[in-house]
Amino acid sequence: KEERIVVLETENAVLHLKLAEYQGLAGRSTNEVLQLYAAHGQQMKLQRSSIVTQLHGAIKKRLKQDLKSLHSFALELSKDFQRQSKTCLYQVLAAVQGIQLQNEAMQMFQIKAFDLEQSLQEVTERYEKEKQKRKALHNSLIELRGNIRVHCRIRPLLPFDDAAGHSVLQDRQRNFSEKAAYAADDETVLVKCSRPGHASVNKTFQFERVYNDLESQDAVFADVAPLLTSLLDGYNVCIMAYGQTGSGKTYTMLGPQLEGNLAFSIEEESELGIIPRATQEVFRLISEKPPGSYWVEVSVVEVYNNEIFDLLAKDSYGKMLGIKRDVVTTREGKSDVPLLTHETVENASEFLHLVMKGLQLRVTHPTLVHAHSSRSHLVVTLTITTVVFGDNFGTVWEDEQTSQKLNKDASCTFPQKMRDNKSTSSSRASSPVQLEATEKMKQVKTRLQLVDLAGSECVGMSGVTGAALRETSFINRSLSALADVLGAIAEQRAHVPYRNSKLTHLLQDSVGGDAKLLVMLCISPGQKYLTESMQSLGFGTRARQVQRGQVKKRTFPVLSKGK
Repeated sequence: KEERIVVLETENAVLHLKLAEYQGLAGRSTNEVLQLYAAHGQQMKLQRSSIVTQLHGAIKKRLKQDLKSLHSFALELSKDFQRQSKTCLYQVLAAVQGIQLQNEAMQMFQIKAFDLEQSLQEVTERYEKEKQKRKALHNSLIELRGNIRVHCRIRPLLPFDDAAGHSVLQDRQRNFSEKAAYAADDETVLVKCSRPGHASVNKTFQFERVYNDLESQDAVFADVAPLLTSLLDGYNVCIMAYGQTGSGKTYTMLGPQLEGNLAFSIEEESELGIIPRATQEVFRLISEKPPGSYWVEVSVVEVYNNEIFDLLAKDSYGKMLGIKRDVVTTREGKSDVPLLTHETVENASEFLHLVMKGLQLRVTHPTLVHAHSSRSHLVVTLTITTVVFGDNFGTVWEDEQTSQKLNKDASCTFPQKMRDNKSTSSSRASSPVQLEATEKMKQVKTRLQLVDLAGSECVGMSGVTGAALRETSFINRSLSALADVLGAIAEQRAHVPYRNSKLTHLLQDSVGGDAKLLVMLCISPGQKYLTESMQSLGFGTRARQVQRGQVKKRTFPVLSKGK
């Protein structure tokens, strides 16, 4: 074991020597490796520096080339910019010069336009003045000749114009909705007459005033209002609406009336017709006069089947019902309706209330042309009795003392019944006011007749049968009699056939020249109503040619003999 230990120690020493040797070798190898790493690092640095140098040179060379190219491009761009700037400058200068020239021309045009506007304004003012003078002269000529004023109103197209009484096939064959009547201006109606296979022919009709389909009730009444002033100046006035059924006569005279409601709506005041507006205007004019100098009576009659019915008459129970009356000719040659009911009214509301009650008794019947066709002629009469002193009818109210004297005398002569209660009288039975016959006091009666004529109609178009057909026959005959009367007056015949119809007999005084008469023609613009529209326009043309002589002013006294 000891020998083994010695051997192992010897081997251990040898191994230690080898380990020391190897450790020395490892140290030297490490140094060599470090040296190699250092040499490699230096070599890499040298390589990198050479690459960078090469790249730097290449980049520098490329940059020089790019700078050179950019410099040449910049020079070209600068030259091009200079050329374009010069061109633009020339263009700007030319534009400025053009604008200056245009401004000068514009100023000249503005001066010319201003001069033309002033000239146009002056010409327009002169034209309006001349137009007013012409109208005044024309009205004076009408007054002197006693001509009938004729206004024409064209209603707008309505939904029932498309196929009333016609099949769809017929509507396709004929363009019924096409407008055939136009308002060329405020005095001319243009009618386009066209038939299949024939060239269109335009016809014109001249009237004192023409209203297109856009003009309101206000515009219509504005031309009617001056006649109402004549009413208080001592002239009788009559306004009647003429035209075919469904042409807007009742709308023009009364205003819109809803089915089952005949009341005049205050909310629709802009839609009121001539009758309510005329009443309001008359009472407004009366309100400007001294109290007690005027009183107003109203009567409402209808001419139905050539018979006259009093729509304000009452039975023994006070119920209003249409009572048949008759029309006669007095010794003075005037027409009169004995026992006709006259109601005294003190304001427009009372008048409209009575008219509304009368309208509830008016006969209407639906036809294919109009659902609420009036089957009778309506005549509303306002009788204004004026109390004056002396012979000066127009200026008697200028003296305040005279007015006070009148009020004092009138308060003594007017019965208390008239001032407190509304009274009913007849034209030949009683009077609402009994005045003492004095030398200085006189009564002057003037009448305003407002007539809504029943519409003429073609039986084939309206489709009426039975009783309605009989009504149509009487309507057409009475309108034909009215045309005959106007024709006889125009031709100055010795005999005028007033008695051929109760309508013409009733309107004898107004039509014959005792009143300022205005005929309001109402026509439908549709092509299918062309025949009826032409007939209405022909009637208006003939009416304009009637010369009745100057209308007389009512200045005679009316004696109070219990009329």
